[in-house]
Amino acid sequence: MASEKQLPWGYRWRSSRTFIISTIIIAFVSPETFLYGFVVPILSFMLESRLNMDPSKTQRMTTAVLTVHGFVSLIFAPVIAHFADKTPNRKAPLLIALAGCVAGTLLVASTFSIEALFVGRILQAVAGSATWIIGFATLTDNVDLDHMGKAMGTAMAFVTAGQLSGPIVAGALLEWVGYWPTWSAPLLVLCLDIIARRLMIERRELPLDDRPRSPKLAAPRDPEESERAPLLPPSTPTNESPDYNAVPTETEHDGSSRSFYRIMIGDIGVVASVTNTLIFATLISAFDATLPLHLRDTFHWNTLSVGMVFLSLQVPSMCLGPLVGWLRDRAGARWPVTIGWVLSAPLLWLLGVPGEKMFPWASPETNGEAIFITGLVTIGIVFTLIRGAGTMQLVASTKDMEAKNPKIFGEFGGSSRVSSLAEVAFSLGSMLGPLISGTLSETVGYFYMNLVMGIICLPVALSCFLFFDV
Repeated sequence: MASEKQLPWGYRWRSSRTFIISTIIIAFVSPETFLYGFVVPILSFMLESRLNMDPSKTQRMTTAVLTVHGFVSLIFAPVIAHFADKTPNRKAPLLIALAGCVAGTLLVASTFSIEALFVGRILQAVAGSATWIIGFATLTDNVDLDHMGKAMGTAMAFVTAGQLSGPIVAGALLEWVGYWPTWSAPLLVLCLDIIARRLMIERRELPLDDRPRSPKLAAPRDPEESERAPLLPPSTPTNESPDYNAVPTETEHDGSSRSFYRIMIGDIGVVASVTNTLIFATLISAFDATLPLHLRDTFHWNTLSVGMVFLSLQVPSMCLGPLVGWLRDRAGARWPVTIGWVLSAPLLWLLGVPGEKMFPWASPETNGEAIFITGLVTIGIVFTLIRGAGTMQLVASTKDMEAKNPKIFGEFGGSSRVSSLAEVAFSLGSMLGPLISGTLSETVGYFYMNLVMGIICLPVALSCFLFFDV
């Protein structure tokens, strides 16, 4: 065993599972969630005040700006995952992704032109996808499936905090300190993320002989094992000595790459989990695209009030996320997620009632605001039952496949590509949400848009009940 002098400063805590998971959670919060939602309440100000756009075009351009993020993530996620599964050291790609986030954020903030705004969102989308995919793979590699519910519940609580605190912080800062100081918040979060990434040490970064054998850390013996453990069980008996230096042939490698998505989509549980993530992302991004303008036009709320409304969605998930994760570890995800989708249908309908002329009892002058806030808080509670369930089912399905055939996805496993499936589903939902909700809101109104979204929840509930097995 190597002496302490051979190990980097603070190796024990910097390479500990707790610190690695905490670092990944910070990554989930900043580029892909906080930055995505941060622009939502101030986008109308950016378009109308800084770019002098006609207010009648604001909804259409808001839809386009939010849609392009999901579209770009959808295209690049599989490519990023393909190369991430071939990279033994994940720190460098993560730092490069963060640099891209910083560049994209500066471009979005500058709003020199509409072209600069879109280029900035594209950079944010690519970099955010990379941090999510690589971070998710690191998280699943460091958590047993028996504790995946709690880990995902905690992570999703922070994801919710990032996605929904972005609008709150942006709306409040724009109202209190002005435009440019507002953008100091996401840049500060990115700086903290970069510091955490620089401190984080993956055990595969050191030579084999220098790795400590702490039972608490349970360090794997080689890079291949590190890529799969502890999520994926070993396939060989403990007395079998694998060839650590073996490299898969080109044929084996290419076959694994080509067949991965075919194998995954052929599993009905995977399809159900991807559908769950897709529709959930559609609903969340629909809120981002339509709530600010709806609240401004219906209740005449300012950016600060609109930002605070998103708190109604955030607080329940932050508080209840770990508890729901604990429930999934013991009772499974099938019943909670099914109940969540069934309850979402009438709640989404109710959310569209305030301000609709056919319901005078819910007009803005009477009970409209109270009904809207109550409905939004209840949706926040119900969404806690849904968030992360698809990912948990996806991980469970993958673990079952690799338990039967550990090299089914290649020598280094398929953790990054598995996370890319969740990322692609979420990105597609993030693209479809603003597109569908923005179009429906403009053509048939906010009430009927919510009615359509509520109806969509019911077949998703049925698919979760029939095909979830965790």
